[in-house]
Amino acid sequence: MNRAPPRNVDLTMTEEPVDAFDAFRHAESLVAQRRPLDALAALAPVLEAAPDTPSVQLLAGRAYFGSAQLRRAEAAFLRVLDLDPTDHYARFALGKTLQRQARLTEAQTQLRMAVAMNPLPEYQEALGEVNARIAVERDS
Repeated sequence: MNRAPPRNVDLTMTEEPVDAFDAFRHAESLVAQRRPLDALAALAPVLEAAPDTPSVQLLAGRAYFGSAQLRRAEAAFLRVLDLDPTDHYARFALGKTLQRQARLTEAQTQLRMAVAMNPLPEYQEALGEVNARIAVERDS
C-alpha cells in the first residue's frame, strides 16, 4: 500500500513548485515535534494537491487530533477509512478521537475493530480504557 503522497505534484501556492513528498515529510516531522498547527500549515498544499491519498489524510488527522480539532480529525480518519477500510491505525485513531469526544460506544466499536485487525498492546489498552469508562458510567 502506497502511503506517501505523489512525489512531483505541482503545488503552486507560491511562485516555485513545492515537492509534495518533502512537504509531507516536513509536516510529519512537525507532528512528531508536537507542533500540529505548524504541521497543518506545511501539509495544506499537499492536502489540496492529493486529497484522496490515505497517508495525507492520516497525517492531517493526527495533526488535527494533536491540536484538539476533533471534528476535523474525525473527518480525516473517516476519509482514510473510506479510501482504505483495512487501515487498522486509522480505526485506532478514530476510536481515540471519539473517546476524547466522550462518544464511548462509537469509540468502543472502532477500537474493537482495530484490535481485531492488529492486536497491538496500544490498541488493547485503549479498548480497555473505553470499556472501563463505559462500565463506570453504566454502574453510576
